[in-house]
Amino acid sequence: MRNISFSDATLEAMQEEMRRDERVFIMGEDIASQGGIFGQFKGLPKEFGLERVRDTPISETAIVGAGIGASLAGAVPVIDMHFADFIGVAMDEVLNQMAKIRYMFGGQATLPLVLRAPDGVTRSAAAQHSQSLEAWFLHIPGLKVVIPSNPADAKGLLKAAIRDPNPVIYFEHKDLFRQKGPVPDGDYLTPIGKAAVVRQGDDVTIVSYSAMLGKVQKAAEILAEQHQINAEVIDLRTIVPMDLETVYTSVKKTKRLVIAHEAVKIGGVGGEIAAAVSENILEYLDGPIVRVGAAFTPVPFSPPLENRVIPQVEDVVNAVLTARW
Repeated sequence: MRNISFSDATLEAMQEEMRRDERVFIMGEDIASQGGIFGQFKGLPKEFGLERVRDTPISETAIVGAGIGASLAGAVPVIDMHFADFIGVAMDEVLNQMAKIRYMFGGQATLPLVLRAPDGVTRSAAAQHSQSLEAWFLHIPGLKVVIPSNPADAKGLLKAAIRDPNPVIYFEHKDLFRQKGPVPDGDYLTPIGKAAVVRQGDDVTIVSYSAMLGKVQKAAEILAEQHQINAEVIDLRTIVPMDLETVYTSVKKTKRLVIAHEAVKIGGVGGEIAAAVSENILEYLDGPIVRVGAAFTPVPFSPPLENRVIPQVEDVVNAVLTARW
């Protein structure tokens, strides 16, 4: 076990998968020349050459379209969006091609393709570079969507995504790239579609993912120390397919549910989880389901306003106290 950054963990995943399978290659803007905005591709051109580590023009539609074509031709592309905010430029390729081809070919073609999408709020990146858009893709059949919260899962989920015969969108929060954490040695995969219970508790279930999970864990510590509330914390890790059975099991035990994410609360992943719990295990609840999410506004440049818009630790604490009325 080593203590390395989220960025280095994804770099290791790429190195190991490119060594394992010569069909794996990566392309995007400034990957070979710059090593990626967050250093997540540094050194790859030297080991694998410019045929397998390709810089592209600034054209998200061309990047996604070329990735789809290469995948259909037998390659295993990993394509990078630079910032998740730019997926919208290539939405037709994602919505109508990437997500639909396996279905439209009657299952006769596979589409091993990973779309890496740095998302979330970091250091006053402002309205066009700070969005959390994962809920868009929860609504599109044909895609898998993973969203790790720590370096170990960042590596394991990326390796699992590359080996998956289906298209996978890999959200990686920009503010997590610098964060360090324990990462196992050797080859391992984090299964797509399996949540993790990262803290055991009996009083309330808190479901989260990505960078928000760190704030949730701090909130759980405050709840235990100051309010004698023992929260069970679930890291979804994947939102398509979503591991609702783990959520149900926890809610049946704690009787209360809070869902917290950095994305805008309205129309977010939290709403889908709340609906599923209400439809299937409502009788187990002893209090209201409470959602925590960003305000319904573009993310401001101003640091104080940015902190006001996105959820903080105290928002999660207050949500839990509300859920325990």
